[in-house]
Amino acid sequence: MKYCHYVTLKDGHRCVIRNAEATDAQEVLDVMQRAHVQTDFLRSYPNEMAIDVEQERSWLSERLESEREIELVGVVDGVIVGSAGVEEVGTTSKVWHRAELGISVIRQYWGIGIGGALIDACIACATAAEYSQLELQVVADNARALALYTKRGFVEYGRNPRGFLSCVSGYQELVYMRRELDDPAARVGTVVAEELECVSHGDGTL
Repeated sequence: MKYCHYVTLKDGHRCVIRNAEATDAQEVLDVMQRAHVQTDFLRSYPNEMAIDVEQERSWLSERLESEREIELVGVVDGVIVGSAGVEEVGTTSKVWHRAELGISVIRQYWGIGIGGALIDACIACATAAEYSQLELQVVADNARALALYTKRGFVEYGRNPRGFLSCVSGYQELVYMRRELDDPAARVGTVVAEELECVSHGDGTL
C-alpha cells in the first residue's frame, strides 16, 4: 500500500507522512530506540529490541508491497521523528475485519501534531484496506495518548489491570480501544491531510 501526504504542524513546520522504505531501516530503528528510552508506556525496553538492520530492511520491504499492512514515518526537515503502522489481527475470516495500530514519536516532537497526523494516516490506510475496526492498547496513566486517541474517534471497550509489568512502576493498567471504520459517526475528529506527490530520495526529503 502506498501513502504520502503532508501536513502543516502547530509550529509551522511541514511534516511529510509517507511509507517507510528499506533505506530508512537504520533511522527507523534509531527512532524506536530513542522512543523506548524516553517513556515507560511502550511494550518493551530498549535492550529487548532484538532486530537488526537487515531484518528491518526486509520487514519494511514487505510492508511496502503489502495491500493490508503498512508502516509509515513522519519526516520533519528530512529527519524521521516518528513512526506508526497498521497490522492485521489475523488472516482467518472471523478476524479479517480487524487491524491493530501502533505508534511512537520522539519526545522533542510531542505536542505539535505529528502523532495526530500519523494516526489520521493510519485510519485512512486501514479504511482503504477495507478493515472495519482499528484497535490499540494504551497504558491508563498515559493521559496525553488517551486524549489523542479519543479525539480521533477511538472508544474504550475494556481494561487489563495487570497488562504490563514495569520495572519502574510495577503493574500498569492497559486500556483497550477501538474505532469502527464503517461507522460514519466515528469519523468525527479525522483530519484529511493535504495530498502531495511524493518523490522519495531515501533520506525523507522531497
